[in-house]
Amino acid sequence: MPEVRPNHAFTSDHTAGVCPEALAALLAANQGSAPSYGEDEFTAEARRRLAAVSETECEVFFVLNGTAANAIILSALCQRHHAVVCHAMAHVDTDECGAPEFFTGGSKLLTVAGAGGKLRPEDLAPAFHRGSGVHFPRLRVLSLTQATELGTVYTPDEVRRLAEAARARGLFVQLDGARFANAAAALGARGFSPADLSWRAGVDVMSLGGTKNGLLTTEAVVFFNRELAREFDYRVKQSGQLTAKTRFSGAQWAAVLRDGAWLRHAAHANRQAQVLGTGLQARGCRLLAPVEANAVFVELAPRVVQALEARGWHFYRFVGEHGYRLMCSWNTTDEEVAAFLAEMEAVL
Repeated sequence: MPEVRPNHAFTSDHTAGVCPEALAALLAANQGSAPSYGEDEFTAEARRRLAAVSETECEVFFVLNGTAANAIILSALCQRHHAVVCHAMAHVDTDECGAPEFFTGGSKLLTVAGAGGKLRPEDLAPAFHRGSGVHFPRLRVLSLTQATELGTVYTPDEVRRLAEAARARGLFVQLDGARFANAAAALGARGFSPADLSWRAGVDVMSLGGTKNGLLTTEAVVFFNRELAREFDYRVKQSGQLTAKTRFSGAQWAAVLRDGAWLRHAAHANRQAQVLGTGLQARGCRLLAPVEANAVFVELAPRVVQALEARGWHFYRFVGEHGYRLMCSWNTTDEEVAAFLAEMEAVL
């Protein structure tokens, strides 16, 4: 029998390689020498371009991964007796190995349920009305995920209403934007800008994902509420996230922001997910969430999963007993989508 080669095209959007713009930027930044620790021209350009994309003055920092980005942000907003309200499926609760609690010194994560991976103002009531005085952690932050862990996307109005509910309780709003580019690309087609999805809707600070959108080992932290960024550079350093050769992060961000490649790559991933989701439905598969960004959640019988895995395909079980996630990336090809759909049809 022919050897079955593993295929991770749909395992995650960070199984893809580095996008050509970032790769070229890395090579360009590798010429000669440059100042260390973010004092270089590449990092300065990246910060200017992030402010331009955001349409406002902001404080920008670069770290190595999304776990650090979210955890250090929360450590800047919270003291150890505070609490963070988030969705029950939020990455900060389910996939950060307790990093938010570790970096905050013990702040509690309070999870609440919400349909479709989203929160709505009424969903926050269980957290808002829980506890009594000093006997329970004081609520400090509302953490939102955009796009959500189910691949759904918050509209600006949805974020705004949540931010208003949080603000009424004295909470800051933090956005986990590991896939913010995908959300921005999806809603950009409806006339909304990244600014509409973030600070204009009431977000104080966000992590902006680079690794899942074609960059190599770099995420951005963007403070729209600049007062909250006070001494954040010390937190970045203390947590081991300050790279000496920061120019290699800055150069990548400047390159993809310069001509909008960050949104083009995200839009491509979104389109491939749409094709994949439509194709699965046409073959009788049931989708577990609407395809709004670059994720497809589908219900698959065990025999189907086993048959696909035997043919080399890899993907994660994500929702319930039979729910699986297929992720598309900046370089997901038409051929990969067609091949998976053909294999699915053969297996079914």
